[in-house]
Amino acid sequence: MDVILLEDVDHVGLKGDIVDVKRGYARNYLLPRRLAEVATTGALAHARNVQAQRARQEARTAEQAQEIAAVLAETVLRFDVKAGPTGSLFGSVTATDVAEELWRARKVRVDRRKLEMDSIKRIGRYTITAQLFDGVNADVRAEVVPEGGELPPEEELAALEAAEAEAAAAEAQVRASGEAALEELIAEEEPEAEDVAESEAVGEAEAPAETEVSEPSDRSEAEPES
Repeated sequence: MDVILLEDVDHVGLKGDIVDVKRGYARNYLLPRRLAEVATTGALAHARNVQAQRARQEARTAEQAQEIAAVLAETVLRFDVKAGPTGSLFGSVTATDVAEELWRARKVRVDRRKLEMDSIKRIGRYTITAQLFDGVNADVRAEVVPEGGELPPEEELAALEAAEAEAAAAEAQVRASGEAALEELIAEEEPEAEDVAESEAVGEAEAPAETEVSEPSDRSEAEPES
């Protein structure tokens, strides 16, 4: 089933992509969450028109790419995001977010597929490489900042990440121990196959033998003739 992504979706595609997915995945996940829309004729035409317009705004020559690289070298993108106490984001900053912010802040169009990055899921300072043209790359700096606050020093960021990793490892260990204890309890409650067989054998041995009841003989044979 063809759909047009309305947001970046991990392992599926980026916002605006036209992708072929399983019908159940589209109906049960993508469409209800407004992550995609059905690729109707009109929607397809609009999506392709947007892609063509963006392509015309990208660097067309090495010289243009070098000019854009000089702009990006002086650029620091800032993303104010909702984050938890350990720095994990409630969501993520994606390649589409970076490409759209570059256009909004610097009027520079970069194909989001040419941004070398994974989705950012923690606050921090990041360097993202953009492929602008054949042989012309540029590094873009980005700061992912907790909403209403500022970024702490790198040492504190590292400590927050380490604390979160330690907590996650402890939680995983507790979960694994609980699962192991549950499996052990189930195993103790379930009789072994040999015990079941032995119990059945004892039951058969102790069962009383069935007594055969003879059918009464024909009265004509039992009574003497008068």
